[in-house]
Amino acid sequence: MESLINFVQNEFIETKEFPVFGAGDTLTVYYQIREGDKVRTQFFKGVVIQIKGIGLSKTFTIRKMSGTVGVERIFPLNLPALEKIEVNKKGKVRRSRIYYFRELRGKKARIKETRF
Repeated sequence: MESLINFVQNEFIETKEFPVFGAGDTLTVYYQIREGDKVRTQFFKGVVIQIKGIGLSKTFTIRKMSGTVGVERIFPLNLPALEKIEVNKKGKVRRSRIYYFRELRGKKARIKETRF
């Protein structure tokens, strides 16, 4: 069964080249939105909370604050609508999944930046 899944993934899913990023990094993700017959590009800028999965089924979750409300979005890495990913800041965190980031407010919600 796994060989069949691997065959389908290798044949039909086209891979794209994106920069290497991890949890705690601040990203800007540009993706296409289709509204009827119109296509426009929208961006989502936030902090990576987690990266999940392996291979072609890898997904990543980004969290941003919209006013006082936190908004999270999950992007599959091989989504056809993804145009590009920009790494704005590299963050230094000690865990690969930073769910504790959801409860932090104000100055405690800052992530230490590393140079890249």
